[in-house]
Amino acid sequence: MPTTVDTAAPARSASAPSAVARRRRRLLAGFVVAGVVLAALSVLSLMVGARTIAPVDVLQAVLHYSRTDADALVIVDTRLPRTLLGIAAGLGLGLAGAVMQGLSRNPLADPGILGVNFGASFAVVVAIGFVGVTSPSGYLWFAFAGAALASALVYAVSSLGREGATPVKLAIAGAAVSAALGSLITAVQLTSRVSLDAMRFWQVGSLAGRGFGVLWQVLPTLTAGAVIALVVGRLLNGLALGDDVARGLGQRVGMTRVLCGVAIVLLCGSATAAVGPIAFAGLIVPHIARRVVGADYRWILAYSALIAPSLLLACDILGRVVAPPGELQVGVVLAFVGAPVFIALVRGRRTVGL
Repeated sequence: MPTTVDTAAPARSASAPSAVARRRRRLLAGFVVAGVVLAALSVLSLMVGARTIAPVDVLQAVLHYSRTDADALVIVDTRLPRTLLGIAAGLGLGLAGAVMQGLSRNPLADPGILGVNFGASFAVVVAIGFVGVTSPSGYLWFAFAGAALASALVYAVSSLGREGATPVKLAIAGAAVSAALGSLITAVQLTSRVSLDAMRFWQVGSLAGRGFGVLWQVLPTLTAGAVIALVVGRLLNGLALGDDVARGLGQRVGMTRVLCGVAIVLLCGSATAAVGPIAFAGLIVPHIARRVVGADYRWILAYSALIAPSLLLACDILGRVVAPPGELQVGVVLAFVGAPVFIALVRGRRTVGL
């Protein structure tokens, strides 16, 4: 009886690596496109404002800065720090949102779930109302300290009990701490007219009025947080399978949660301290990245690091042109744009990997 040779198995095994290679090339191509979009928006951010400046003049002002040139003063002293801060804050919020959703296994989670925004806001209210600090560079470190302390309190409360800081306990503890801090913020504002007036501007979220000094202050902590976030991508893939499976794979779940918490505090604390509590960036950007790359958090984090700054710059540019001669703050525009986008993402199809 003649024997038959199964040639399908080698063919399938040969096609598997090629499929992986094609997917990697596709993701790399998409990553390059996202980088090009971010670069184009950065140039547009330098051009657009109360007065539009041609690209050639922008390049001339950056390469040959002169204080006697009006265009150079506008671009280098005002629009360039605003653009760089938008990139830095967007990167921090995007990465923090992706890490938060992976840590909590909750597609509706954003950095505020750890009390970061309310902690920063409370510290700024205290700094303005009782310390007399009025400039963004002055209360920046108050905001960062408040964000870190609030996050530490949330983690400490959620760690009580035998199971430790589970995703559900993190969300509940974050909601409780945020509600308590929100009440304290209102109480301080009611007793201090100065803090109320200053906080109304800071809580909206804005890239305007910040110089290079604010950027240089948050850059070290933002860089450290970004490095940690990109490193924990593989660990988040393990957590997505469940704590028991992650432990079975040899992963230290407790240490992973601590690293993720540190990354969130450094990233979101720095961004919030610099530009105020901006909503939706950390919430919708990971969803957009997940729709493109799937469930691998290494790629989700990489894409979020480019998509979030692009979204922030696009909303900031839109805010400059929709209400001339004034402008809308980026936090207002992002909330207006982000709400329908998020609803469309949720209604479109089931989120991958969550």
